[in-house]
Amino acid sequence: MELEQLGRAILLMGLSLLVLGLLLIVIGRSSIAFGRLPGDIRIEGNNFTCFAPITSMILISVILTIVLNIVARLLNR
Repeated sequence: MELEQLGRAILLMGLSLLVLGLLLIVIGRSSIAFGRLPGDIRIEGNNFTCFAPITSMILISVILTIVLNIVARLLNR
């Protein structure tokens, strides 16, 4: 791998992290209730808590699938 290709790869990863960070900030400030959607399971006991955000995981998976398909189609032009 040439240094130019390595530089582009590092730059792309950095930009991806920047976009992901901004997206997380926006989601955190919005009223989207990830982790508190219907279908997210939370079991609490005296000294025990079990949390399984099933609905949130499915929703995030669908969103990421759509976004990655769009990006893949744009890159394969």
